[in-house]
Amino acid sequence: MNKKTDLVLDIAGVIATNFSPIFWEDLSSKFEVKYEDLMTFRKEVRKDLWTGKMNEQTFWAILVERFPTIEIGYASNQLLSSIKPLPALEEIPLWSKYANIHFLSNHRIEWVKHIIRPVEDYIKSITISSNVGFCKPEVDIYLKVNPYLNVEENVLFVDDQEKNLIEARKIGWNTLLADNRGKWIEHVSQQLLN
Repeated sequence: MNKKTDLVLDIAGVIATNFSPIFWEDLSSKFEVKYEDLMTFRKEVRKDLWTGKMNEQTFWAILVERFPTIEIGYASNQLLSSIKPLPALEEIPLWSKYANIHFLSNHRIEWVKHIIRPVEDYIKSITISSNVGFCKPEVDIYLKVNPYLNVEENVLFVDDQEKNLIEARKIGWNTLLADNRGKWIEHVSQQLLN
């Protein structure tokens, strides 16, 4: 009997909306903060936030310290409400019949739990950068996923950023760039169901 394909999916931009730039644009407008200043802040904290060196509470505290007009409660609610399911999420129950499905994402688990919860029974592994201390495109985060895979078999990794596919290819994974129109979903369905 053939082993199932391993389908590795990014979260933001693949199965859920990416909260940036909508979130930052909203904060800029509502609290009259320069968007460029928020982008500078985002760049400064990105790596520590995504790798878990900075926890969520520290992120909010630093944000408000830098931009005192921003209300944490509002900002937190806006961030979570801007992360919405994309059409691929609905395909996961069907895809799981033909593939072992894994999530691999640069994110914070606190911010994507509401996306994962409805499909968690169909997921074999979840690797979130803030939990493992590495973020894409660092090779170490891909290697964290390998123990869950049938690496001698077919692995397909889907991400919405080309730069995140490069290391995956180097370790032998097949890759697919998720386009923003969702055509990649049809490609995955055809590959799994045929």
